[in-house]
Amino acid sequence: MISNYDVVIVGGGAAGFFTAINIAEQAPKMKIAILERGKEVLSKVRISGGGRCNVTHACFVPNDLVKFYPRGEKELKGPFHQFCSGDTIEWFEKHGVTLKIEEDGRMFPITDSSQTIIDCFLNATQKLGIAVLTGQSVQSVFKGENYWKVETNQQSFKCEKLVMTTGSNPKIWEMLQEFGHTIIAPVPSLFTFNIKDNRINDLMGVSAVASVKVKDTKLKASGPLLITHWGMSGPGILRLSAWGARELATKNYQFTLQVNWLNDLDFDTVLEDLKTIKEENSRKIVSKFCPFDFPKRLWESLLLASGISLETKWADVSKKQLTELVQQLTKGQFQVNGKSTFKEEFVTAGGIDLKEINFKTMESKQHQNLYFAGEILNIDAITGGFNFQNAWTGGFIIAQHITSES
Repeated sequence: MISNYDVVIVGGGAAGFFTAINIAEQAPKMKIAILERGKEVLSKVRISGGGRCNVTHACFVPNDLVKFYPRGEKELKGPFHQFCSGDTIEWFEKHGVTLKIEEDGRMFPITDSSQTIIDCFLNATQKLGIAVLTGQSVQSVFKGENYWKVETNQQSFKCEKLVMTTGSNPKIWEMLQEFGHTIIAPVPSLFTFNIKDNRINDLMGVSAVASVKVKDTKLKASGPLLITHWGMSGPGILRLSAWGARELATKNYQFTLQVNWLNDLDFDTVLEDLKTIKEENSRKIVSKFCPFDFPKRLWESLLLASGISLETKWADVSKKQLTELVQQLTKGQFQVNGKSTFKEEFVTAGGIDLKEINFKTMESKQHQNLYFAGEILNIDAITGGFNFQNAWTGGFIIAQHITSES
């Protein structure tokens, strides 16, 4: 039995639902189906942002917004001029969901619950008569003269327009390769670093704003760094992992990380500062007088690593010890052995080669009436709502193009 639709969307996640709803609102007579292989739709939306759903980011200028995408920066400029963060806020507002901005720019529903977003999408699909079909695992895709045929484990679907929003699904990527699309091999992005080192062993939960660099590469980033029981995490580390996704994969996640715990202060400046402090505070105990805005436990750990006991007075710190302390503060080296996934928010770098997409329409350059949105493409971003914004923008543009042709 074949089910006929105008549009079939494969993938029941954020991009799939947003595309379907926008098409149906602009062309109510179109028959649309969303096919999801799992038992539940929108599962990634449910867990995102710790269950609060980080919908977008309060960065409203397209040329600034693209800078958060290690892959996709150049290509997303045009799309973001069509549908940006401000448009996302307005869209959700119109659909009964008010968003709020947090201090770091991340935006969440005011309910602080991802269920709000899920309910918004499910209510809209129901109201608009969009078929949401779960347990539909795609087995094959066939291209006819002016139609597409999708075979799942349950039935066959025929449609004029086919939209793929399957995220990082290797099986679908393989099928698309058979249609002549190039797949950039996926590697993890957004991960934390596994480090076993005495200097940070008992400092779980301690954080500092630091700059980090992968030794002997151009990879560097800065931002809050969080010490965890397995090593290092926090925005600075995640940023580095996103931009270094490919290079760090080739190193098999074994490399030396250089940490400047004082962020933008360099070795010479800190050395001069500490010499002055040593002279002016000679009678004070070093461990009780940290001259930097710096976690006390980390300061004590770096003193010990520099050969300075916690009872030492500034006057008794030798020149060699002082130099070693500055080295630890500004050029500390930590051996990274492996990575860990950041929470449940697993993001990959990789997917359909962006050269094969028309970013004015999100349509395949190889095949008419075949569209892509979300993480199926070789686009990814750091945390903060940016990956969702890419999904909303892609879905909106596809809907605009499909409905303008109908």
